[in-house]
Amino acid sequence: MASLSRALRVAAAHPRQSPTRGMGPCNLSSAAGPTAVKSVPYQRTLKEGQGTSVVAQGPSRPLPSTANVVVIGGGSLGCQTLYHLAKLGMSGAVLLERERLTSGTTWHTAGLLWQLRPSDVEVELLAHTRRVVSRELEEETGLHTGWIQNGGLFIASNRQRLDEYKRLMSLGKAYGVESHVLSPAETKTLYPLMNVDDLYGTLYVPHDGTMDPAGTCTTLARAASARGAQVIENCPVTGIRVWTDDFGVRRVAGVETQHGSIQTPCVVNCAGVWASAVGRMAGVKVPLVAMHHAYVVTERIEGIQNMPNVRDHDASVYLRLQGDALSVGGYEANPIFWEEVSDKFAFGLFDLDWEVFTQHIEGAINRVPVLEKTGIKSTVCGPESFTPDHKPLMGEAPELRGFFLGCGFNSAGMMLGGGCGQELAHWIIHGRPEKDMHGYDIRRFHHSLTDHPRWIRERSHESYAKNYSVVFPHDEPLAGRNMRRDPLHEELLGQGCVFQERHGWERPGWFHPRGPAPVLEYDYYGAYGSRAHEDYAYRRLLADEYTFAFPPHHDTIKKECLACRGAAAVFDMSYFGKFYLVGLDARKAADWLFSADVSRPPGSTVYTCMLNHRGGTESDLTVSRLAPSHQASPLAPAFEGDGYYLAMGGAVAQHNWSHITTVLQDQKSQCQLIDSSEDLGMISIQGPASRAILQEVLDADLSNEAFPFSTHKLLRAAGHLVRAMRLSFVGELGWELHIPKASCVPVYRAVMAAGAKHGLINAGYRAIDSLSIEKGYRHWHADLRPDDSPLEAGLAFTCKLKSPVPFLGREALEQQRAAGLRRRLVCFTMEDKVPMFGLEAIWRNGQVVGHVRRADFGFAIDKTIAYGYIHDPSGGPVSLDFVKSGDYALERMGVTYGAQAHLKSPFDPNNKRVKGIY
Repeated sequence: MASLSRALRVAAAHPRQSPTRGMGPCNLSSAAGPTAVKSVPYQRTLKEGQGTSVVAQGPSRPLPSTANVVVIGGGSLGCQTLYHLAKLGMSGAVLLERERLTSGTTWHTAGLLWQLRPSDVEVELLAHTRRVVSRELEEETGLHTGWIQNGGLFIASNRQRLDEYKRLMSLGKAYGVESHVLSPAETKTLYPLMNVDDLYGTLYVPHDGTMDPAGTCTTLARAASARGAQVIENCPVTGIRVWTDDFGVRRVAGVETQHGSIQTPCVVNCAGVWASAVGRMAGVKVPLVAMHHAYVVTERIEGIQNMPNVRDHDASVYLRLQGDALSVGGYEANPIFWEEVSDKFAFGLFDLDWEVFTQHIEGAINRVPVLEKTGIKSTVCGPESFTPDHKPLMGEAPELRGFFLGCGFNSAGMMLGGGCGQELAHWIIHGRPEKDMHGYDIRRFHHSLTDHPRWIRERSHESYAKNYSVVFPHDEPLAGRNMRRDPLHEELLGQGCVFQERHGWERPGWFHPRGPAPVLEYDYYGAYGSRAHEDYAYRRLLADEYTFAFPPHHDTIKKECLACRGAAAVFDMSYFGKFYLVGLDARKAADWLFSADVSRPPGSTVYTCMLNHRGGTESDLTVSRLAPSHQASPLAPAFEGDGYYLAMGGAVAQHNWSHITTVLQDQKSQCQLIDSSEDLGMISIQGPASRAILQEVLDADLSNEAFPFSTHKLLRAAGHLVRAMRLSFVGELGWELHIPKASCVPVYRAVMAAGAKHGLINAGYRAIDSLSIEKGYRHWHADLRPDDSPLEAGLAFTCKLKSPVPFLGREALEQQRAAGLRRRLVCFTMEDKVPMFGLEAIWRNGQVVGHVRRADFGFAIDKTIAYGYIHDPSGGPVSLDFVKSGDYALERMGVTYGAQAHLKSPFDPNNKRVKGIY
């Protein structure tokens, strides 16, 4: 039996030439499908001889003619979703598996569960999975799922990594997850076989553990069946039936199989690697790729029993305890793509490519030296599905009502399955999940990207290769860039703009004083024979930001912020979503959609929220009332009835579009939603000098009396027609100019020329982040999410609760107000000059009462500012007196800093500056 070191030597002595030279990755495996006889030396495989399908025997039970919901796929997500649907009382739930449960990708998964991730929502999802697998299923069924609580150990071999782990430890305190930062010596005591000579420290989480895929899924299926659900194996799905209703809306009608059809209004695509094929049956885009993902199982190791699972992120390797042996795997920079996914693949494996796997062997031997002389008992190289941002694909597909996604879990389907299965069940039954699932919602991607092969492939590769990288606050992708560029892109690039990517758009991040730093074509980090870019300025600037301290560009962003506060700054916000809602039912639809009263006279602009039925905030945006027009222009469509112009953050435009469309369909509203995001640019001129600057450019009186705050007008800017809005997202006197695409550059140049003598400068979204938090303005999906109500977020003024007009979410808000708020968003400032980025624990009178959602440095007040929701540990309402009476501290990387709580914005609390009062 060969050792790991011998396999390493064989791979080094017989390097394999990649067949791809400058063409991007392709399938490096010699076999496109499963093999029973392996050609790779020194290995044998699990499940040998089971690489061919046996579905010809027919379904395991007769198909029902109808069902309320059909789940496709019997892996972790399919079983968890079925179980939670049944547990929530859904009758007529059916799961169809083309072969046997777990036969696709779940059966060979490592089954690791780590409780701490750099996301509060993921910590909650993982906690639910752990409860289900470790306790609830066994209590319910009397069956053991195979859960083993052996703990988890994260390895830090540099200071930045240890800082990341300390951040996780602080977040864990807000959720009651026990964790400890250990010294190298303490780590050696815990794990005697480990080499700790190169360690800075470790993070030990004693209640992490390991799940058994087969045991878990079998138990889930039995528990679901006991509640009336049906599990049907050996029943491949061959088609999805669709019908179009009287309003032109496509809806699910049924499922076709080789053995008959099932009439159903709801389908859940939990088909894993095969999810794209199922999506194509229904005309639904599923942006994922299939890759080989591997680990090896060692022979017995003396002294390894009861050791925790290990993640050595910097070596990109994990070590999973497997009885008296270890499974060794990880994420490599050159994963093998499975180009042609076979629908006959079941309980199959690929040949392991030792050249690709070598890096994991090196890291494993360095961390546990005894592995150098340990034999390899078996290899496991199977398919897994991966997505462009390494996050799952969930929620109702924008293209088809009743078609839900629960796929693309990036080899984390077991550990996220319980939490995601529960949320998906809520989504199906109630229309929305309970938690903030936007990071997993298919609507986070713009529709132009979800079927773009190059973008999907590049981003999925980079996300896979960087899966174990430190998650820094200001990192940006290098893959799949320059997909959507606004008319000012080249103009700003030449002025040193360092761009961020959001929703496919290139938007200004900040301005580098030393010249252009363009984003270049993706180089796959030199993998697959690609030539890595040399002297890549943009990558170098990103690398400078890889820190949990203040970044090197802190002073540059400071200059942008203070220029806005002291003179004026121009922000290119062209990536914003820009929609028109028009038609005979538009006013009725607007009254229902928007929490604020937007049915004001034409020329008014209102900041409002859109809510879900639970009172959670699906969006915040501005809505401008339009006068009816029979003649279309680039700045307004022709319409009868009522019309509104909607503007919202571009990163969530698809989410907004889908939410509005769904509500309009459910209400059967006779109105039209028009997307003009690509047709219009938008610049915002903000600061004390903005009026003087724009008075030279616009052909109108900009005084307070002639152009009050929260109003808009069609004006001429340097001879070009624009829509000017007096608004601010940074807390200053200012205007937004919404400009037809062809006019953007001349209008921008005219503004810059007029502003030269006033000190006008370019500024980006890093400055907006700082300025807006300083003023107390919310950022959706940061301190305002679908699981936060406007009342909790301090936005009660956006809700027309004093009027009798009904709106979506009103009943939930009224109930919440009557019962008292159980949590409340609070602003904190600190005297200590330390950076914070979110996820820090909030302490009140010696107890953890929440965690920071959003943080930044406020340059005008010269303090770190943080926002987070706090609760009363006793379970009572969080009153204003409760907020004011506490003694607060914020915990950053294990160190607490005294903090002051504020009920109003610490900057300009009386809102004088937006009124032009300086």
